[in-house]
Parts: sequence; C-alpha cells; structure tokens
Amino acid sequence: MNIILKSLLVGLMFGLCAPASAQVRIKDIVTVEGVRSNHLVGYGLVVGLNGTGDSLRNAPFTQNAIEGMLERLGIGNLSEEQMRTANTAAVMVTASLPAFARAGSTIDVVVSSLGDSSSLRGGTLIVTPLSAADGEIYAVAQGPIAVAGYAAQGLNASIVEGVPTGARIDNGAIVEREVPFAFKDMGRVLLALRNPDFVTAKRVEKAINDAIGPIATALDPRTIAIEEGGKVSLFDLMADIEPLLVEPDQVAKVVIDARSGTIVIGADVRIDRVAVSQGGLTVTVRDDFDVSQPEALSIGGTTVIVPNSTVEVEKRDAQFAVIDGSVSLQRLVDGLNAIGVGATETISILQAIKAAGALHADLEII
Repeated sequence: MNIILKSLLVGLMFGLCAPASAQVRIKDIVTVEGVRSNHLVGYGLVVGLNGTGDSLRNAPFTQNAIEGMLERLGIGNLSEEQMRTANTAAVMVTASLPAFARAGSTIDVVVSSLGDSSSLRGGTLIVTPLSAADGEIYAVAQGPIAVAGYAAQGLNASIVEGVPTGARIDNGAIVEREVPFAFKDMGRVLLALRNPDFVTAKRVEKAINDAIGPIATALDPRTIAIEEGGKVSLFDLMADIEPLLVEPDQVAKVVIDARSGTIVIGADVRIDRVAVSQGGLTVTVRDDFDVSQPEALSIGGTTVIVPNSTVEVEKRDAQFAVIDGSVSLQRLVDGLNAIGVGATETISILQAIKAAGALHADLEII
C-alpha cells in the first residue's frame, strides 16, 4: 500500500471522529418550484480564424450560412470560388437562462464547432439568436471567444492541448425576453428535496414549523408545501426559511470508481460479521539484453544482441481478518488495513462482501 493511500485512509479515520452528519441550510438541499433555469440554443458563425475554419467542401452548411449572412448585409451574387474561405466556422451556441433574468442582463455562452474546424482560437462570434424549446428567442449572443485549448502542427508532428474546438464567452449574450413568472402571486410554494428522503422531509417540515409557525406540510419524500402565512408574503417567508438549519439523512452507500481506484464509503454503512482473506501471486518478468561480439580478426562475424529473460514469482500468504458484525466505517477500514490491501483489492473485497449479503448498503460502481 503506497504512502498516498495510507495518508488518505488515516485522514478518513480521523474524520470519522466528527459527527456522522452536519447541519446544513435548507436552501442548500432543496429547490423551489418554478425557480429554475432554461436551456437556450442557437446556430451561428465564428469569423476571424487564422486558417483553422471549416473547409466549405466538407461543411456545406457553413457555406449556406455565409451566403445568408452576406445577403442580409447587402452582399450577394458571389460565385462558389469567391466564397472559398478558411477563416469561418459554423458553431452551435448554448446557454442557460437563469431564473428571474431580466431584459438587458447578460449571461455566459458556450460555443462548439459544428464542422471540421481545427481550432476556434482568435475567432469572434457574430450575432446569434438563442431560442428555447418553445421556439421563441430569449437572448442574442456576440463577441470574441475564449478558447482554453490549443493546437500546433508541423510537417511531421502535431500537438493538441485541451479542446480547441470548444470555447465560451463570459457575459456573451444579452437577454432580450423575460420568462414570465409572478412569484408574489403564488398562493403556496413547493420545496423539492434534491435527494428524496422521508426522514429529511420530516426534519425540514419540523424546522420550518418550529421557527415560523404551522405553515409547512411534507407531502411526500421529495416535496414540502409552504402555505402563505397571514399578512406575511411568500417572499418574506422564503427569506426566513432558507437560512434554517436541518440535519439531512442519507442512504448507506458505497461508491466505487473502478477506473481510478477511488472508493467512497458512507458513514452509515454496516457489515455483518465476516472473515476476509486476500492473497495471491506476483509475477515479475525482466528482460536484459547482452551484446555478443565476434573475436578479433574473425571473418564473417557480426555483433548481435542476445536477450536474457528472468522470471520471478513471489507468493504472498493469504491472511484472514475477522470483521465484527455491524461494524462502523472506521472498523471496516481498520479491518482492511490489517491485511494490508490496496485500493484495487479493497474494491474486490467489497464486491465479494456485497455478494455474500453481508454489506448493508447500496454498492454503486461508476
């Protein structure tokens, strides 16, 4: 087990000395009905590229877009040869229109190449309307784009860092149309838990009713209804409710990222009494190369390279470690450390314990 993994496990065990759950604000675990963002999308052109734009032969839609743009600007009757350009690229422009966005405010946009452009670096997005799912235009984007990646190419070599065909424009779109939503006219508000849970919903209901009055009702594991209380408006109620602290409950879960070997074990994970053994063989193959030279004054002799392979087999005796029943996360980590296993072996052990029915938690592999 390497030093980094040991350090992570030691830090994890020290962290277990703290309470299993912490109190959080209600605003951090719920969303409010109707208060959400809306996706916008548009098709546009990026100009000013240094020869890295679309090839019009492979991207005819780029040529059609250029022709339409020039016609709107009063420039037409251009032949196909006159339209040849390598400094323009067709792009898809996406954005998220936040809740309560007002006309004249700005939002960020993401620009992504649609054709065979090799890089958008140095380009400028020209006026691009952005529409929502209803077909209405809600914003207009334009401006110089910022590309995080880059690409360089020579005759026999090339290098690409990041993704030069994707970019963004900070505050690159101006909101032209507002999404109608009258929060002040609502008779009640529905709070939706990001992670549905009966216990958490009940705790949110109790925290609100204890602090403000009997205005909250848990409808299901996700939804808590807030009724308007007398002369106090819903706006004032929400301003008083959001800072309230509750302790959310969570499902016992073990999350495994098999690609990186990352293991995250929830504090409520429990394991029945089991005996775990882990062992196996380590085979090491090493190739050394010797040089064989002919003797002096020999006729027809040549120098050759002779491979010399060495195979070593190291057997590690399997060791059993008994993990007591209904153990906590710290006892589980202690038990796995006792038999000296690493991250890869731990993943296999957890899967085997789950298959044996001794792991009382959801095992999620991503």
